[in-house]
Amino acid sequence: MIRFILKIGMMLVAGILIYNFFFGTNEEKEQSRKIFGQLKDVVVSVSHLVKSEKQKYDAGKYDTALEKLGGAYQAVRKQAQYLDANLLKRLDELEQRKASLKAELDSIEQGERELSAAPSPKKGIRADPKAEKAKADKEADQQRRKEALQRELEQLFKDSETLLQQAQERK
Repeated sequence: MIRFILKIGMMLVAGILIYNFFFGTNEEKEQSRKIFGQLKDVVVSVSHLVKSEKQKYDAGKYDTALEKLGGAYQAVRKQAQYLDANLLKRLDELEQRKASLKAELDSIEQGERELSAAPSPKKGIRADPKAEKAKADKEADQQRRKEALQRELEQLFKDSETLLQQAQERK
């Protein structure tokens, strides 16, 4: 219900802006131009953010993070003689989650390679709409998987930090 109201509100605002842009007074036209200019700046900023995150992803941002977690887990294991069984069990659980995230990362990277290897239509040749929609759906799915991976990785870091703090306290 709230989503519907927000959509209607956005359409109403967009309609007013477009109307003022073409049929409003000089003041309304100037205000609409200013708003459209600011909207363009926001869209450009968001696209730069997405490109930056894609470059970080391609550069192995997540690989490095997972490797650092592995190193921290090994350090905790070396101190295992001082830890109780509960902490060791939680450490095993975190290592399993890390392995699962690594497998998901590998799967996402494979999907990225497949998407980039897909042939694009040649200039002047009209693309198949179904194929274009399928490719767009795959790209959207890849983006959702990346976002989910990022959230899971952040949660794993938080859980790992908590475990490491508990291990420090029990030393």
